[in-house]
Amino acid sequence: MQSLSEAAANEFSKVRFVLTDMDETLTYQGRLPAETYTALARLQAGGIRVIPVTAAPAGWCDQMARMWPVDGVIAENGGLFLRRSSDGHSVERHYWHSPDRLEQVREQLRSIARGVEESVPEAQEAEDQVFRLTSLAYRRTGTDLDGRIVDALTRAGATATVNNLWVLGWVGDYDKLTMSLRVLAKTYGVDTEGASESVAYSGDSTNDAPMFAFFKHTAGVSTVIDYLPQLPVPPRWVTHGPGGAGFVEFADAILQSGSSHA
Repeated sequence: MQSLSEAAANEFSKVRFVLTDMDETLTYQGRLPAETYTALARLQAGGIRVIPVTAAPAGWCDQMARMWPVDGVIAENGGLFLRRSSDGHSVERHYWHSPDRLEQVREQLRSIARGVEESVPEAQEAEDQVFRLTSLAYRRTGTDLDGRIVDALTRAGATATVNNLWVLGWVGDYDKLTMSLRVLAKTYGVDTEGASESVAYSGDSTNDAPMFAFFKHTAGVSTVIDYLPQLPVPPRWVTHGPGGAGFVEFADAILQSGSSHA
C-alpha cells in the first residue's frame, strides 16, 4: 500500500468507472462534504460512470439514485442495484435474488433476526433497519458483542460481515464484488477481465475486502489503516485525508490521469 500522492500521472488513464463505498468513504463522521458531492459531479462530467457500492439500506440508496450525480447505487452490500429510470422520476430495482424468491428471502431474514434476538439479547437492531429490504443490520459496539452477533447470524444461516457502522447479515452467496460484476456485465457490457482494468474502487473497511482484492485500481481513505489486520489484501493506494476528503483526492487523481472522455 502506497501513498496516492506517489501514483504516476497516467496511473488511472484506463479508468471508466468509479465504484465507491459510502459511509466514511464519501462521508466523514456521518456527513457528506460539499467538496465530495462536487467530486462525484466532476467525475460524471468527465465521462466517468460513478456507482456507490454500500452496505447502507435501500431507503437511503433510493434517494441517492434519484438525486445524486451517480449512475446507480448498489445497496445493502450487494442485495440490490437501484438506477434512475430514463424519465428521471422513478427508480428501477434489480435484486440479487430472482423476483420469485424475494418473499422467501424476507421470511428467512425474519427467522434469522428472531434467532439473533434469542441467542444475543444484547444485540441492538440498527436504527435504519426499517429502511432495509434484503439485509439485517445491528449496531457495532467495538466489543466482543460484534463477534457474537456475527456468530449468531452465521449459525442461523446468514452470510455476515462487519463494517465501520454495522454488523450485517443477509441471505445468499453474494457480496459487494459479485453484485458489482453482475451490474457491470448486465448493465454496461463490461466483462470480468475488462472490469479489473477499467474500474477504480475506494473504500475504508472490512466489507471492502473483496473489492480491494479484485480490482487493480483501489484506494483506501486514510482510516483504512484501522482495518488492515482484517483485510487479506490491502488497497493499492491510501489517501492523505479521511472520508470524503480522501475520496476527493482519488477523484482528482483519476481526472488528472486523463481518464475523462466525451
